[in-house]
Amino acid sequence: MTAAKNPEIPAELTIHTEAEDIIIPPSDLWSDEPPLESDLHREQIELLLACLKWWWRQRNDFYATGNLTIYFSPEQITTRDFRGPDFFVVKDCENRPRKSWVLWAEKGKYPNVIIELLSNSTAKVDKGLKFELYQETFRTPEYFWFHPNTLEFQGFRLVGGKYQALEPNAQGWLWSQQLELFLGIYESKLRFFNVDNQLVATPEERAQAAERETKAERQQRELVQQQVEELKARLKELGVNPEELE
Repeated sequence: MTAAKNPEIPAELTIHTEAEDIIIPPSDLWSDEPPLESDLHREQIELLLACLKWWWRQRNDFYATGNLTIYFSPEQITTRDFRGPDFFVVKDCENRPRKSWVLWAEKGKYPNVIIELLSNSTAKVDKGLKFELYQETFRTPEYFWFHPNTLEFQGFRLVGGKYQALEPNAQGWLWSQQLELFLGIYESKLRFFNVDNQLVATPEERAQAAERETKAERQQRELVQQQVEELKARLKELGVNPEELE
């Protein structure tokens, strides 16, 4: 993902008019992010995406992705000063695949929620430079960070133009107003929980739960049948024909 994939796209397009030249920056830009730090980081991003997309499966007015470049300034194209959050969600937009998030092609929309996955090499930037960028430039309403190794977890909400730390509930979860979900740690992973404190399950977890439910129902039927047969046998011992009782 680090190699430039759009050399054929000019840095800018100039449209000549009688009044003046209008410079339009390109919008068909490939993401250009460095590789993820580890399998844990990749798996965490995939987990968040799978759960949120299933939870919002009836909606088509959002875009959720991970490790994708956000082009918020035309100068980035030449300076290569890219900023691609590990996970972000934009609401009130078209839900479709994208090569990158290009601000001037998306009606100026910045992410509503950003989650950065910390590592030893990125924590300083995530807590410093990106914190300031998301607060001052992106004005992203909610920013969270999570360390897949140490399980450090913190969240912030934009209040009066400045990020204020969120207070965890009794379970240690943080409420996201933007997603209308809790975020919290479950089995060493950052997960979503609904307002009823129920885990937003993955497809695999839902399949396993359905299988357990089917198995339990089958075992219950078998138990009932066994009890019926034992009762019939007992009645026969007492000289009663079970068939006559039906």
